[in-house]
Amino acid sequence: MSFDERFHEMSRQVRNWGRWGDDDRIGTLNFITDDVVSAAAANIRTGHRVSCAIDLENAGVQLGQVPTRVNPIHVMGSIDHPDLGDPDGDAMVPHFSDDMITMGLQAATHWDGLSHVSYGHQLYNGVTASSITARDGAGELGIEKIRHLVGRGVLLDIPASKGLNALPDDHEVTPDDLDAAAAWGGVEIKAGDIVLLRTGRIRLFFEQGAHAYTFGADGSGNNPGPGIDAVGWFHRHDIAAVAADSYIFEVFPGSSWDNALAVHCLHIVDMGLTQGQNWNLEPLSEACSAMNRHEFFLSASPEPVVGGCGAPVNPVAIF
Repeated sequence: MSFDERFHEMSRQVRNWGRWGDDDRIGTLNFITDDVVSAAAANIRTGHRVSCAIDLENAGVQLGQVPTRVNPIHVMGSIDHPDLGDPDGDAMVPHFSDDMITMGLQAATHWDGLSHVSYGHQLYNGVTASSITARDGAGELGIEKIRHLVGRGVLLDIPASKGLNALPDDHEVTPDDLDAAAAWGGVEIKAGDIVLLRTGRIRLFFEQGAHAYTFGADGSGNNPGPGIDAVGWFHRHDIAAVAADSYIFEVFPGSSWDNALAVHCLHIVDMGLTQGQNWNLEPLSEACSAMNRHEFFLSASPEPVVGGCGAPVNPVAIF
């Protein structure tokens, strides 16, 4: 079977259009029900918290390949300003400092919204790509439709399950890899889970900088991550959302440059699966190993940017 045939067969298998009604705008996040969140809360036993975000800073992961994905630019609007008078600062009157930031919504640790990807001029659930406009952004599938994203998080630590610090740059994560990581971590995958997929790629950012992180230590541009067969695994397990510790998320370029980023199409357009990138899963991996627990309560709601095709997030795992 050719790649194109595999792609279209997988599309038919995993497409969730109409599953939650023609007006559905959150896709697989429908799996996170009240009962799922209530059960997930039982994972909070010690109160120990781990952030999975990289810093919002100008020296971030972006190199300019995507023109609008600028690293955060932070500027001060006022510094110790006497809004209420008292220019000399002698009285007991508060002075204020304010600042602002300009950044790409998907520049750092973020969720991709369901408007982020189209193919055949269609978005998730048959919404036309023309619903995205310069004036209003993603009018139908803006990231603000996701009002809360909390539940049971599961770390699938692929390299650790193989005795590695990080996966090779060209490694395609398969269903067998996902099953093995779940078994190694002692977790049973459940409907509504938020899967955090560790490849170890983020280590390159901290050790060698943004260029190595984006293009690999050898500069090849290869990126480890799930391939097309893993898409079926996420669908079979009714996964609510999935995030990875890499710039591209999926294996790249995969078997062919002509079919690069196919997983984005299947996940976001066909499944309506919210997908995250640039998550720092190194501290989480250490915490899970120390506690011998690879499940936790995860709070990871995106900023509600109206019409946004994605949004930054500071995900926090709570044990």
